[in-house]
Order: sequence, then structure tokens, then C-alpha cells
Amino acid sequence: MEALHPDILSAIQRALAEDIGAGDATSNSIIPPAASLDGQIIAKQDGVIAGLDVARAVYASVDAGILFTPKAADGDRVQNRQVVATASGSARALLTAERTALNFMGRMSGIATLTRQFVDAVTGTKAVILDTRKTAPGLRMADKLAVRLGGGQNHRIGLYDMILIKDNHIDFAGSLAEAVRRARLNGGRLEVEVEARTLEDVESALGLGVERILLDNMTVEMMAEAVKRTASRAKLEASGNVTLETVRRIAETGVDFISTGALTHSAKVFDVSFDYIR
Repeated sequence: MEALHPDILSAIQRALAEDIGAGDATSNSIIPPAASLDGQIIAKQDGVIAGLDVARAVYASVDAGILFTPKAADGDRVQNRQVVATASGSARALLTAERTALNFMGRMSGIATLTRQFVDAVTGTKAVILDTRKTAPGLRMADKLAVRLGGGQNHRIGLYDMILIKDNHIDFAGSLAEAVRRARLNGGRLEVEVEARTLEDVESALGLGVERILLDNMTVEMMAEAVKRTASRAKLEASGNVTLETVRRIAETGVDFISTGALTHSAKVFDVSFDYIR
């Protein structure tokens, strides 16, 4: 089990605070304080389950006495109507925590499911599926964890852990060479990636010895030519207009990475429910 990042734990507290406020008026009005409940979380579709550890933390935050028992592991393929976890304890606490737990699981499982579809689509190639920074504000670590659980890998986490020189940086610096020079002078030992929009940009980046080149919105023919010209002197990342229909052709060009914001900004929420065991 991967320890939850502090940012995810903070997100859980914010989510509970915005939902509970001064208290669960409905549950506290109807359910006696000493009442207990046994329930189960059920997948309502086929896909990849993610967020079980987050759900456990949600329940524990509301009531440490809740017994949460996963019946699957984060990253597992599950089927419609499969029980993925059970939860027992205070009825008030379980119902108060329910929506927050399911919200996290639904979003994370949706991301993991879509990521797995992209990963499966490039099986047999060397391409690695990457996410981007197009995550929900405040939920980046949860979104990126879901990508990993779906079999993808994370690109940079934020603006601080990698240098990615894009067109605006190049335009401001006056040239690609000047932008790279400044990045190396002031960026410490961070990896440098350069955005290339043309094959001429690729040649320029190779001449500067950058470690990684982002092939931005290139045709598959251009990507294949970039792979040929690069000859493993730099890692190549394809990005822009990547879909499940196009990703296989992109991977077959020989690029090292394929990044797509769709993993986190266009994943459909996975349907999960919490049912009372009578």
C-alpha cells in the first residue's frame, strides 16, 4: 500500500469540512447515536478501481472506530456489481462520510480506468503513457496517484520539479538557445525538456544537447521522422490531440512518451455506491 501524500490527506479534510459543515443534519436527526451499520461499496460498472486507501482515510477521519475492509486492491480490474470494500461501525459516521469517500473513489477510478485503456492501447510498443498538469485544482496528488494506479506514469508534478521550455518561454528569451542557456544557468540540476513544433526545432534542441524533446501537435509522419533524426540522443514525448483512436499510431512511431491531459480532465466519473447490508 502506497502511503497517502500529505496533500491528499489535506484534500480529504477540506472535502469533509465543505460537506459536513456544522454537522450531518439528516443522519443526526434520524439515526440514534449508538446505532451501528454494516455496508459495502459496490462497483456499478467494469473498470479499474482506485481510491480505496483514500476512502479508508475518509472514514477514519470521521470516526477512527470504523472498520474498513477492502475486497479488491487499488489498481485492480473490477466488474459491474463487484463488492470492492465493506465498512462497519457507527451508522451516523458511515453515512456522514459516504459521499466524500465515494466522490474520491469515483473520480480516481474514472481516471485509472481511462488511463488503463490508453496503456492497453499501446501494449507492445515502448511508449509510456504520461499525464499532464491538467488536474482538478487541489486534487493534483489524488489525480496523479490515480494515473499510476491505472498503469500510467506521472510527468512533472508541478512547475518546480522539471524545466519545460515552451513557446512563450522561447519567445520571451528571444531564441531556443538563449532559453536553454538561461534554464541551465539558473535551473540547478533539473532535467530540461524543450517544446518542438517543427523538425527544425527538433534539430536545434538536439544541437543544444537537451535531455528531452516535446513533439507538440506533430503529425505521425513528422513524429516518425523526429524519431529517425534523434536516433536516441534524446527522449521524445508526443503531445497534443492524443485520443484512444490515435494513440496506437503515435506509439508506433517509436516515441518514448505520450502525454495527454485527457487522463485527468476528461475521465468520466466511475459509478460506485455504498449499500446498507440488511
